[in-house]
Amino acid sequence: MKQPNNYNIKYYIKTVITAFLLLLAGNSACQAQAANKTERKQLFDYNWKFFQGDTASARSKDFNDADWRNLDLPHDWSIEGKVNPKNPTSGAGGYFPAGIGWYRKTFKAPGEWKGKKVSVYFEGVYMNSEVFINGKSLGVHPYGYSSFSYDLSPYLNFTGENVIAVRVDNSKQINSRWYSGSGIYRHVWMMVTDKVHIGNWGVAITTPDVSAKKATVQIKTLIKNETGLAQSVILNTRLKDANSKNAGNNQIKIELAANSEKEVTQTISVTGPVLWAPETPDLYEAQIQLLQNKKTVDETKTKFGIHSIKFTPENGFQLNGKTVKINGGCVHHDNGCLGAAAFDRAEERKIELLKNAGFNAVRTSHNTPSETFLNACDRLGLLVIDEAFDCWRIGKNKNDYAQYFSQWWKRDLDAMVLRDRNHPSIVMWSIGNEVAERGTSGAVKTAEMLAGAIKNIDTTRPVTSAIVDNGKEWTVMDSLMAAHDVAGYNYHLWSAPADHKRVPSRMIVQTESYPKDAFANWKLVKNNSYVIGDFVWTAMDYLGESGIGRSYYSGEVPGENWEHDFFPWHGAYCGDMDLTGWRKPISHYRNLLYNNTEKLYMAVREPEPDPLEIKTTLWSVWPTWESWTWPDYAGKDLKVEVYSRYPKVRLYLNNKLIGEKPTTEEEGYKAEFAVPYSPGQLKAVGVDNGKETESTILQTAGDAAQIKLTADRKEIVANGQDLCYVTVEITDKDGILQPNAGNRLIFKIEGAGTIAGVANADMKDTDTYVSNTRKAWHGRAQVVIKSTHSASDVKLTVSSPGLSGAALNIKAFSR
Repeated sequence: MKQPNNYNIKYYIKTVITAFLLLLAGNSACQAQAANKTERKQLFDYNWKFFQGDTASARSKDFNDADWRNLDLPHDWSIEGKVNPKNPTSGAGGYFPAGIGWYRKTFKAPGEWKGKKVSVYFEGVYMNSEVFINGKSLGVHPYGYSSFSYDLSPYLNFTGENVIAVRVDNSKQINSRWYSGSGIYRHVWMMVTDKVHIGNWGVAITTPDVSAKKATVQIKTLIKNETGLAQSVILNTRLKDANSKNAGNNQIKIELAANSEKEVTQTISVTGPVLWAPETPDLYEAQIQLLQNKKTVDETKTKFGIHSIKFTPENGFQLNGKTVKINGGCVHHDNGCLGAAAFDRAEERKIELLKNAGFNAVRTSHNTPSETFLNACDRLGLLVIDEAFDCWRIGKNKNDYAQYFSQWWKRDLDAMVLRDRNHPSIVMWSIGNEVAERGTSGAVKTAEMLAGAIKNIDTTRPVTSAIVDNGKEWTVMDSLMAAHDVAGYNYHLWSAPADHKRVPSRMIVQTESYPKDAFANWKLVKNNSYVIGDFVWTAMDYLGESGIGRSYYSGEVPGENWEHDFFPWHGAYCGDMDLTGWRKPISHYRNLLYNNTEKLYMAVREPEPDPLEIKTTLWSVWPTWESWTWPDYAGKDLKVEVYSRYPKVRLYLNNKLIGEKPTTEEEGYKAEFAVPYSPGQLKAVGVDNGKETESTILQTAGDAAQIKLTADRKEIVANGQDLCYVTVEITDKDGILQPNAGNRLIFKIEGAGTIAGVANADMKDTDTYVSNTRKAWHGRAQVVIKSTHSASDVKLTVSSPGLSGAALNIKAFSR
């Protein structure tokens, strides 16, 4: 064998080492370049100063705000206050405080921002905001639900400090029919680009041709040249699938005149696309670069989904060629005990709860939601009706959006469609809700105007709005419905068969329905192709519109929330889920109708305390509980409801058969048993072909003895915004929930966390939501922990006099 040449070996080793060192150097250079790269979109939420009140001099750069409160955004000052019948928001706003507030942030503009286009972008400020930079007013923005931005470039100081001041005026009440919150309640961003850049909301992605084998993706990009010279750029677009693999690309050279803009269209074919649907919410990403002299001058990344949507009376709503029946819920924008503050985790959790309850769609009543809300719908798979307004030219309250509509509707509607058009979850745009002028020719003209403005931006989705009768013949709405692609019915789906005979081309969706009509509406949706679905009012309880969905005892003041003042009611109890996210029995029943994920459920109708009677209201169902703990009713008949997708059910009490009943569609998949109350175990069993299948149990609880804590997450990000939701339950010594417990709970936090909010589901409990104490209601309460900027353990301890306390630990980590 020939001996190796030592020189060659040394040379080889030297070459490898040199190559390795060059690779390290290259990586270091790339890392350095990445470190020096100016982020296009920078979170601007931290280290603000806040003052609740009005002081005109706060706009000045030199104003002394040292005594103001330090806080991070998002922030809602209304939820921090106490509900009080004297507060001007009244029952509509949940009796929370409103008023005027100021925010200020001092910052330095980095040197790399020089010569750049720098804008501040607000996702949402409620309401009537005015923004100042170094004392200069940038403008006012009335609507509290639309996003907006201002160019800061001409006013920035690069040698000293800069101050952004924001005045928020929510003092003119009543301006909303539900809880609005007050303040900068959504994220704020700093947008930094070159003078040659992609416009804000300047990317529009559609999928005009879709099949299992191939999809056509069309990308329209608005390119702006804000220089005084003509510019030549290369637009480079790459598509990535959910696994970050290349799915297609396109490159084109663009010539831009000085101080001009141009929308450029690119078309890319994707082979074997993964189609977006609620069951398979796979997302693609469009990575769009502007190149000059082989240097990237701007770059954006936009998530999108590949799918096809179609609406016809013959086949209903079709997603990717498959008919989908919509089981939808309406939601308002508040996050329970957090108020309107749109923390990312709170918005994401809301979508998780909706999905878990069996909904496949949500209506953002009656305003555009946060960006995070829609991102979660895309990622988790929830269809969306994105809604713009609650009123048009005629208002419902003295200070609502009607006074701004004529001047602002175009800007606010454009903002919704431009911002949200790339979300695959959005399948319809809604231009309004129960507008006061419905039934008039003026309403038709306004609807045509709004629908036309949307179609100028997006022609891929239908336009709807929610229409309710106005005490006249329902047919008076025909001309208004004709101005929409899909007619939205509020509480009127029962007329759909007759309407279809009169107007066979009409597509119908019930945009609001009473919870008690779940079965009747499900049948209408199931049996009629032109009825594409139903949205219950509501999917979740919410603050404000106080008293909606309440039940009450005889002798109490009757009526609905608009007829009387029902304080201490300060929220709506009409949701399938309560304010903490706990599913009520109606939620399980609705899910059982529409899905195959739940086939058996049992609850007990609340008995009437003799001689009183329980009265229901329009949006309520009979109060029904997952409980077999009724000590005051020994020997008395209680009504037990069993919801079942099995042909029959059997009910047992302490292993003794109470009876067997059918639970087919003819019975509404529901059986009711009268059972003399006796403590022990109540068991319902599904029966199929004479054989017992699955069962569900209610067990009588003993005396309240201990506290049980359940966290939705074991880890949170130490970013000052992440959240952990903790369910607090009071149980007996054996760990069985004591559903009658109302003990006062004390919360204590140690480590890198704070209490963001506490709650129970009782809409008559007037304790403040930002606190370290809360009573349990029906054995449950909730505490929300927010991270700080420190990475360490967080310990929550919950105690109550006479009960064994409980503690849990979660970990806050740096990402």
